[in-house]
Amino acid sequence: MKQVKLFNANERGTTLVEFALALTVFLTAMFAVMEFGRALWVHNALTDAARRGARYAVLHNSGSVDSVKNVVVFGDEAGGTQSIVPNLTVDQVTVTYSDFAVNHGTATVSIEGYQFQFVLPLMGSSIAMPNYSTTLPGESIGFVPANK
Repeated sequence: MKQVKLFNANERGTTLVEFALALTVFLTAMFAVMEFGRALWVHNALTDAARRGARYAVLHNSGSVDSVKNVVVFGDEAGGTQSIVPNLTVDQVTVTYSDFAVNHGTATVSIEGYQFQFVLPLMGSSIAMPNYSTTLPGESIGFVPANK
């Protein structure tokens, strides 16, 4: 009876090399999915923050522009220490009221210049997110807020 060898002496370690290559490809794909998932979450959070700020601006038009910016960044008109979206500041938020005296006008809240920071440096350090803007019709009854 002839004995069958499972491995040649010159093929030792090939399984380990194949595993290392496959693991590298798998981990790269997994971390890429996680990073782009976070980027999508930030995109949705910034869109929601602009909407929330515009809604606050038209409902609380007697408030200041600073309180609208605080609602966008911190989720509270009084402000806070930790922003809803990492690295978002009130300097990146613009609030504009237009024609509030005529037909109740509109309020526009924009978020501009946000840089998404990657956790893993595989794809670079950051990417520029698009500008987010929401415009809603005013619900004031003749009150014209100060445009600061």
